[in-house]
Amino acid sequence: QVQLVESGGGLVQPGGSLRLSCAASGFTFSSYAMSWYRQAPGKERELVAAISTAGRITNDADSVKGRFTISRDNAKNTVSLQMNSLKPEDTAVYYCNARRFTMNYWGQGTQVTVSS
Repeated sequence: QVQLVESGGGLVQPGGSLRLSCAASGFTFSSYAMSWYRQAPGKERELVAAISTAGRITNDADSVKGRFTISRDNAKNTVSLQMNSLKPEDTAVYYCNARRFTMNYWGQGTQVTVSS
């Protein structure tokens, strides 16, 4: 059974930091490209950052460049998103995604709220 379980979301003040984690199980994690997406209320889901099977960052949204960093640990089957200098516009539900050819898995999402 494929599972992607996100954690680490919450309420943070502007300028603060959060680290999201996604624990994967039920598939060969090291063979899948991993990504973080987010969806704000009333908006479409957008790609935040992506990382290849070998750990190369393949995509990084302009809105988070220099502030967010994606990483993965193939030994622990986890992918993380370090978010620094958070802004109110970063408020969204953040989703973990695993993709390999036509296989495409999603987590249930974790809420991140940036507010004073």
